[in-house]
Amino acid sequence: MSALDGSVVNTILPVVQQAFKSDIATVEWAITIYLLVVSGLLLTFGRLGDMRGHKLMYIAGFAIFVASSALCGLAGSPGILIVFRAIQASGAAMLYANSPAILTKSFPASQRGRALGLQATMTYLGLTVGPSLGGFLAEKFSWRAVFYINVPVGLIAMLLSLYFIRKDQGEESGARFDLVGALLFMSGLVTLLLGLNQGQDWGWGSFPVIGLFAGALVLLALFVRRENRIENPMLDLSLFKQRIFSAATTSAVFNYVVLYSTLFLMPYYLIQGRGLDPAQAGLLLTAQPLVMAISAPISGILSDKIGSRLPATLGMFILGIGMALLSHLGPNTSQGYIILGLAVSGLGTGIFISPNTSALMGSAPRNRQGIASGVLATARNMGMALGVGLAGAILTTAMAGSSSSALYEGVNIGFYMAMGMALLSCLASAVRGSDKKGIIITPSDPNSTS
Repeated sequence: MSALDGSVVNTILPVVQQAFKSDIATVEWAITIYLLVVSGLLLTFGRLGDMRGHKLMYIAGFAIFVASSALCGLAGSPGILIVFRAIQASGAAMLYANSPAILTKSFPASQRGRALGLQATMTYLGLTVGPSLGGFLAEKFSWRAVFYINVPVGLIAMLLSLYFIRKDQGEESGARFDLVGALLFMSGLVTLLLGLNQGQDWGWGSFPVIGLFAGALVLLALFVRRENRIENPMLDLSLFKQRIFSAATTSAVFNYVVLYSTLFLMPYYLIQGRGLDPAQAGLLLTAQPLVMAISAPISGILSDKIGSRLPATLGMFILGIGMALLSHLGPNTSQGYIILGLAVSGLGTGIFISPNTSALMGSAPRNRQGIASGVLATARNMGMALGVGLAGAILTTAMAGSSSSALYEGVNIGFYMAMGMALLSCLASAVRGSDKKGIIITPSDPNSTS
């Protein structure tokens, strides 16, 4: 549901703009504010989950998400919708930051990859269904129905969570929450993401964008300095001293850069370059998430048996091949070739994501599972912002020329960039070290054996 809601609003944005008789720049903030708030609060809610219990934070997240979804549907102006989307994003952050931790603590290490692979499948199905479902609801009913549908689904999910998720008290219930660190991190990350998000519109060399990047650098440096000095940090930086954790995080960022570069570039190629309508383009684009949804759980099961390094590295190598295929798109490229490139890309990502997530979560101690979940989700959002920012800058620069093939050249250069990122991720994954049969031993993991 959370993945679906993250993608569905993009589809109905023109309808919302027309309904409110607003300009596109204002309505786009309904998407931008969601990204900024989710990203800024992930580590905070992951840490609170470690301290107060992941089940409590998860169910509270559903309550906020459901209530704010109803309020989004009732919004009477773009400004009110943006405010309610920010509240909705805070509930989504509570879900994102605690769901992998709940899965990791609920299954033995020998089944971790399988469980996280199934979660990845649900995520990709949400991403696949989101655009078509949003268009259907907006056409048959109203754009408000896109938000209202979250209410019954969310209430059912809350009841299932109350009944089935094991109650936990929190591993560090007596620790003090680092409020200053949380504010520094949120401010720094939101400032950085805002610069990446608006760089294409404001100009990458403009004073506001450069100022945002400089401010983000200062705030995040202050955050790291503080976390290294206090007794109960919000983010335990010692996690990154583990090669598996740091390599899995790095390769995840690169993977999401590639994934969201593709999601940004392909609609421009298909709609503006090839003249397809949005429905036809959307149908072609489903090839990627469908293959991801099929391959992710299979790869998760495999990683439980042979470890994460081989399948994760292989997955990123295959993703690089997919980017190489897509870097040769032209005005007369067959739809079969396009589907092949997207399918190969989806296969690579699907093979990569479950083992990598299992390795990252498994390398964190039991009392740091929420933080590990937050780091994973932050890597995804960072990769998304970087991917869209880089691909957008490349495409905009290429299309500034007068050549009739400028769009195709920009798309191809963008995919060459993505191929380079995939190979960097492949390298980061290869040097992570081995984890026997996918089981990573941590001192406080009761499911581990030695």
